[in-house]
Amino acid sequence: MTPIDDIVEYALSELLSGSDRRRRALVRNLCGRWPDQPALEIVFALTSAASRIEDNLDRESSSAEIATYGYRLAALLAADVFAVESMRKTLVKADDLLHFWRRVDPYFLEL
Repeated sequence: MTPIDDIVEYALSELLSGSDRRRRALVRNLCGRWPDQPALEIVFALTSAASRIEDNLDRESSSAEIATYGYRLAALLAADVFAVESMRKTLVKADDLLHFWRRVDPYFLEL
């Protein structure tokens, strides 16, 4: 498997874990586990995981809410990637986001 496959699988498992705590920590944990991956790869993985949930589960069940939550996390993360890239004018890696959150916006660091 490639890193992106591992990231998508991890995101799927955390989103479907049934644990709100694990879901809230997902973005931080993704960036911590794969710090050298491009940040947009993490965004892509979250979007892919949410899409798989949406495609494979009943839309009337709680899975629809979980998929929506995954998309929301991806959108918020993409906004942070854009903010960091706008300041640095370079490709942002997941580890760069951890530093950004510690200094500017701790949303993904707080549980």
